[in-house]
Amino acid sequence: MLDRVDIEPLFFAPFVSSVMRVEPGWIDHNGHLNMAYHNVLFDRCVDEAYELIGIGVDYVSGRNLSAYTAEVHVRYLRELHEGDPVRATLQLIDYDTKRLHFFEQLFHADRGDIAATSENIVLHVDMTARKTAPFPAEVMHRLMHMKAAHSRLPRPEAAGRRITMPAKG
Repeated sequence: MLDRVDIEPLFFAPFVSSVMRVEPGWIDHNGHLNMAYHNVLFDRCVDEAYELIGIGVDYVSGRNLSAYTAEVHVRYLRELHEGDPVRATLQLIDYDTKRLHFFEQLFHADRGDIAATSENIVLHVDMTARKTAPFPAEVMHRLMHMKAAHSRLPRPEAAGRRITMPAKG
C-alpha cells in the first residue's frame, strides 16, 4: 500500500462550484430570487474554493484562523426563480500575505446566462487576536498556483467597477 502524501490540488480556471438550486424560501415578493440569497449562493462557491486552497472549515476550527469579507460589490443581471439550477465561478484576481481579491459569476446552470456577479476583498484573520494575520506558507503556495492558473483568464470586464449614476444626456 502506498503512503498517502499531500497531493497538490488542480486549479481549474476559473474555479467552478457544484450545482445549487434556488430554494423556495429565497423568493421575494417580486417573484424572483431575493438579493440577499445571491450572496448565499456566492458564499457557497467560496466555501468550496476555500476547501481547495486549504482554508475551509477544518482550517478555521483547527488553527483558529479564518477569512473575513471586507468588501463586496454585487451586480444583479438576470432574474432567477424557484428551483432554477445555478453554478458559480470564482476567479482569483490577486492576493498578498493577508488578503484575497476575487471575482465571482453566478450562472443559470441550464441556460448558461450570467445572473449576477460579485467582486470581493477578503482579509485573513487570527480569530484569537481578531486582527489580520499572514496566510501560512502552505496556503500561500496554493494561492500562488491558483493565481497562476487564473491569470490565464482575461480580467473580468466588471472588476473594479464603481457605483455611479450615468451622466444625464
